[in-house]
Amino acid sequence: MADSIIMAVTAFLMLAGALISLIAALGLLRLPDLLSRTHSASKAGTAGSGLLLIALMLQTADTVLWIKCLVTLVFFVLTAPIAAHLLAKAALKAGEKPLDLDKRNSS
Repeated sequence: MADSIIMAVTAFLMLAGALISLIAALGLLRLPDLLSRTHSASKAGTAGSGLLLIALMLQTADTVLWIKCLVTLVFFVLTAPIAAHLLAKAALKAGEKPLDLDKRNSS
């Protein structure tokens, strides 16, 4: 009984992680400017990868692999937003202008 519950939760986490990762990939293709794409990749990418790592942690019986997954998850959650912020800051410094939705919608 407990095994089937863990399998169901794992399947849900894997599907949710894959769906969020797909949405992040579509955001990279569809969003209009660099800053929006950075936001999509960092936020949804972190959530999607995190859910997939948690699903792997539920399925493994190996303690070393579980710890590696946990360390990877913590590292990714801590570094992805910082990397996205630094990338956006560098883009702004290089002259990239954010998309002004107010001007775009009023035209």
